[in-house]
Amino acid sequence: MTLDISFSKAPLKKVDAAVICFYKGKEPSPPVSSLNYEVKGFIDHVLEKSKSFTGGFGQAELLMLPEDAPYSYVILLGCGDKDEIDNIKAEKLGGKLVAALDGKNIEGFEFFVDNDLIDAGEVAVHIATGAVLRAYKFEQYKSKNEEKDEDELKKKNLAKVHFVLFDTTRAKDLYAKESCVIEGICLARDLVNEPPNALYPDAYAKRIKTHLKPLGVEVEILDEKKMKKLGMGALLAVGQGSDNAPRMVIMRWRGDKPSNDAPLAFVGKGVTFDTGGISLKPGAGMEEMKMDMGGSASVVGLISALAARKAKVNVVGIVGLVENMPSARAYRPADIITSYSGKTIEVLNTDAEGRLVLADALEYVQDVYKPNLVIDLATLTGAIVVALGHEYCGTFVSDETLWGQLEHAGKDTGEALWRMPLDKVWKEEMEGTITDVQNMSKSRAAGSCTAAGFLWHFIEEGTAWAHMDIAGTAWIKKDKDIVPKYGTGFGVRILERFVAQNYEQS
Repeated sequence: MTLDISFSKAPLKKVDAAVICFYKGKEPSPPVSSLNYEVKGFIDHVLEKSKSFTGGFGQAELLMLPEDAPYSYVILLGCGDKDEIDNIKAEKLGGKLVAALDGKNIEGFEFFVDNDLIDAGEVAVHIATGAVLRAYKFEQYKSKNEEKDEDELKKKNLAKVHFVLFDTTRAKDLYAKESCVIEGICLARDLVNEPPNALYPDAYAKRIKTHLKPLGVEVEILDEKKMKKLGMGALLAVGQGSDNAPRMVIMRWRGDKPSNDAPLAFVGKGVTFDTGGISLKPGAGMEEMKMDMGGSASVVGLISALAARKAKVNVVGIVGLVENMPSARAYRPADIITSYSGKTIEVLNTDAEGRLVLADALEYVQDVYKPNLVIDLATLTGAIVVALGHEYCGTFVSDETLWGQLEHAGKDTGEALWRMPLDKVWKEEMEGTITDVQNMSKSRAAGSCTAAGFLWHFIEEGTAWAHMDIAGTAWIKKDKDIVPKYGTGFGVRILERFVAQNYEQS
């Protein structure tokens, strides 16, 4: 679902409802008085009689207006304490408002922004952002029910949101950029929500090219034959049990001068379905393994966002796309495989497959593109969910400056990171007995840390690197303020902001 967002200095009065803000203690925002005058004091009357509406943060009360009013409804929106409204709270307000109006038969509303707020234009944009992100729905596979009754068919869904404020120029400029990021987030959500019979590696690779090429992104797809020639034995081993052959997709956005060609590198795990392979997962909940490509979706969404807003930076994104299936051809525990780097890997568990996909992708991007830094995203371990739940992304970082930049971007966007320890003890624990490395630790302890330790073997000395384990944040089962359940698109916002704040040329 996409909302049509617009801004103007005067109300259009061509929508179903008006939204007006109240602060804690029912303190009205300035636009209330003019609308109250038009409805002959109706709002004041309701506020006086209402015992439930207090102006608390996120509280929304829908009122039907008299027949001669300029709108059919007015929505009283509680904004909490006026002095505490920041960008993140503004987004939550937009999300809570949309959630409150779901199923209320309202097609559009006008939001009267409090022009007394510091930078009302920016506040308006963040309310709009929260509204659009919360309104997202994945309904491509729902058939139209011809048996719905006439009243059901007449029901309207929210489609238009118009903001009334003085500083429309700033709001329009800011939203033009923000909408590119929103599109990238929604693209990532769509990819995660797709079923595995529609989004297998080859179909996924083609979809990436179809979406990104018109934006000016160079897209190269490596098929099985090319990867075999390059010696990507780790990635190929994971995919060899499936009838759907693996792919690697390289996405290049060149927004800066060619002389500054050393790019930022973003790498994503793209296991389009993970059965666990020969080390088969339990059947209960296995359907959720369609989202095991969440890291790749975030990278694709990020590249889309940067290209759409013509970011002045050089970036390369790489995603390894495989399907991990059990079959007579599948790789086995005890197999020894050779990665792109030349390092040998003993397979102790075929369900520790994502790190094998990343091993080849990480080594390849460093070898070919010589990036300034490398950040990988992966739904890598269940252990990170046990440690941090669905609230924080466990992040392993080799460089203090890089961590500071990521942490700052996370606080700005609300995509929370928690720094995990990157210690050589776990790197050493992943060294093999008869090979260079092994894909599982000798114990079950510190599962996320040992997984990062494995990846560390494929990071070149001196390279600034961050590993983001998004297993708990790429996919959720309950709605949040601006994130409907299932695919979240986590990673697109924080990394887009990280790039803009630290590496983009002005």
